[in-house]
Amino acid sequence: MTDILSIPVKRTDGSETTLGSYKGQVMLVVNVASKCGLTKQYEGLEKLYEDKRERGFVITAFPANDFMGQEPGSDAEIVEFCQLTYDVKFPIFSKISVKGETKHPLYKALTGSTVATTGDGPMREKLRSRGMEVEDGEIVWNFEKFLIGRDGKIAARFAPDVTAQDSRLIEAVDRELAKG
Repeated sequence: MTDILSIPVKRTDGSETTLGSYKGQVMLVVNVASKCGLTKQYEGLEKLYEDKRERGFVITAFPANDFMGQEPGSDAEIVEFCQLTYDVKFPIFSKISVKGETKHPLYKALTGSTVATTGDGPMREKLRSRGMEVEDGEIVWNFEKFLIGRDGKIAARFAPDVTAQDSRLIEAVDRELAKG
């Protein structure tokens, strides 16, 4: 399996980096969008980050425009929106693709894992009822979440409609943080 922490990613200023700078921390990787019905999740994500960052928790946001054009902005516009609208302080990375032919290597590694998705079903059914089919294993929609343990391995995966206030997500984060 690919080491998630060593996959090259870009910051919004265009500089190359990896998630390796968060090694030893518990990380929630989220594909985000500014013009989605779930965009208000930024507020809960920021609160979760503020509540737990002192214990070694970080959220890494990856804007993606893969779902009905819901993230059309430039990196600078996305960061400005997140900071002005939701006072986001967690790291936001450069826009990437999270599905299909142009899927970023980070998301190839994340979606290639066999970790079951907590809360899978309701969002998938909602999309199906609107004539949209989602392949198994693929990202369902914006705001899907992957919890990475301090060891750099995927500890949990959460459906897009599982919010940062959901007890299943909070318990999983706390379990990983307790591993010290």
